[in-house]
Formats: sequence, structure tokens, C-alpha cells
Amino acid sequence: METVTDISNRMKRLTTIFNKRILPDIEREPERQKVSRVAPGAFMVMVKKEVSDHIRSWRFIILFSIIILTCLGSVLSALQGFSDAIKASQGDESFFFLRLFTATDGTLPSFFVFVSFLGPLLGISMGFDAINTEENKNTLSRVMSHPIHRDSIINAKFVSALAVLSVMFFLLGFIVMGMGIIAIGIPPTPEEFLRVICFIILTILYVSFWLNLSIFFSVKFRQPATSALSGIAVWLFLTVFYSIFVSVVAKAAAPSEMASRQQVMKYQQLVFGMQKILPSEMFSDATTTLLVPTIRTLGPLTAEKMYGTLPSALPLGQSLLIVWPQITGLVAASILCFVLSYISFMKREIRSG
Repeated sequence: METVTDISNRMKRLTTIFNKRILPDIEREPERQKVSRVAPGAFMVMVKKEVSDHIRSWRFIILFSIIILTCLGSVLSALQGFSDAIKASQGDESFFFLRLFTATDGTLPSFFVFVSFLGPLLGISMGFDAINTEENKNTLSRVMSHPIHRDSIINAKFVSALAVLSVMFFLLGFIVMGMGIIAIGIPPTPEEFLRVICFIILTILYVSFWLNLSIFFSVKFRQPATSALSGIAVWLFLTVFYSIFVSVVAKAAAPSEMASRQQVMKYQQLVFGMQKILPSEMFSDATTTLLVPTIRTLGPLTAEKMYGTLPSALPLGQSLLIVWPQITGLVAASILCFVLSYISFMKREIRSG
């Protein structure tokens, strides 16, 4: 049987274990609950702060004004050549409202061409100094000294910029549709409206790729000028020099005149695949298919594919099925750039200096 001394020693051991292991956890539980309550609110505060910084910055105001002026000019150019576009359709007046985004009288490029050219510059300008400027000003270390999750910082940078871009492009799209309704006098059909909405969402996905790429350069390079030049260099290479590289490779790999039909088809598929991996080509193919419903395929046409087809417009679901690989490619490229930015930022050592 246990004596009084043994019972007393056991109670002392239990008291010691309680004081060392259980009691500190109980005392820290309110602090954990406080941190869990602070983190979501802090994230929204950071998002609102970043949105306010983007809207008030002169850089965004100037670029947004340039995009609005050029796009409105392209719409006016499309309205000038609108009658010619209707005559060229040979009496087919279906989906003529979408020609506001694709038609032109030759003085200016069409609306979606301007968006595809200026959209990457806008995305690069909104993300090239997202992290390194905060670090150079020693504000990043001050923010991280508060009970805020580390990943909330880069998430807030991306969410705020994406929100500003989404509002801007939706506003621009509705302005163009409003101008079209006033000038033409006929509202768009429900399918035309849905096609325009899909075009706007696709534009946001395309610009978000360049936004995530510029944020990645902002994490990797300490100087904002270096990250900005890196983003512009990638944009110039993919826009201008990559097509030259594809032309050189295509000329070097061209089959001989005695090549078989299968060899020629493989060569064409190789050149076609090298061209279509570009984000700009994905965006151009997808937007052209959505805004021009008569397009039935984006690959090389053969006699077997042309046999039995009718020159009629496709419904929206069929057009989305055609451009689904391009949409998936843009989403995958954007996610890849964001993951690289996220991993680099989480592993980066931030010092106050």
C-alpha cells in the first residue's frame, strides 16, 4: 500500500508537470486567438492600402490614361470603318456588335490589338517594385514585426493589383459597349455580351501573368530599376525576338523537296507549336476566336478538316472549347510565376537596414 509520503510525492510531480507543460499552453492560448483574429483583418487592411497606393500613383494614372485614349481612339476608328465591315460580311449581320473590338479603318489598330500590346506594360508597371521598394524603405521589416503572416504580404500585393486591373478592364469594356450602343443604336445580344465578358476575363488573366512575372523580379532583385528592366526585356524578347528565333529554327529544320507528307506535317506542327507557346499568341488566338465566332479551328487546316464544314458562326460553348488550351496555358503560366514569387519571398531573408 502507498504511504502518505508516496501520495504527496506523486501530487508534487503532477503539479510540476502541470506547471511546466499545460499551464504555459493555457496562458498562450489567448495570444494565439488574438493573432488568429488579427491576421484576416490585417490582410484586408494591407489590400486596401495597396489598392489606394495603386490608384493614387502617377505611374498608374498616366498608363491608365494612355490605355483609355488609345482604346477609345481604336473604337472610333472601328466606328468609321463599321459600314465597310458590315458590307464585307455579305449580308450576314449576326454578331456585328463584336466588330467594335476587331474592326478598324486602317488608321489605328483594333481594340484588342491595343490591349494585347499595352496590357503587359501595365502589369509590369504595377508589380516591378512591389517588394524591393518596401525593403529599401525599411517598411517591410516594420510590417513583419507585427503579428502578421509572412505570406499575407505577397498575397496582398497580388490581390490588390489584380483587383485594380479587374475593375479597370471591366470599366473599359463597358465604356466601349456604351459607345457602341450610342453610335449604332442597337444593344448587343446576350451571347455578344457574354463573349465580351469572356474577352475581359481573358485579358485580366493575360495581364496577371505579366503582373506575377514582375512581382517575381521584384522579389529576386533588390533594385526596382533592375526588376523593371528585366520585365521589359522578357516582354521584348517574347514579343519581337522570339519570332525571329522561330523563323531561324524553321528555316534550319525545313524538310527537303523530296520529303514525305508526314514529314511535312511534323515540320508544320513543330513550327506551329513553337509559335503557340507564347502568352501573347495564346491571348491573340483566344480573343480572336471569342470575338470572331466564325473561326472554327486554331490549328493547321487540312483537306479532311475543311471537307463538309459550313461557314457559320459557332455558339459560345463551342468557341470556349476551341480556346480552352489557350486559357489553361495562360492560367498555368500565371500560377507558375506566382508560385515562384511566393517561394522566393518565403525563403528570402529580410533585414532592416
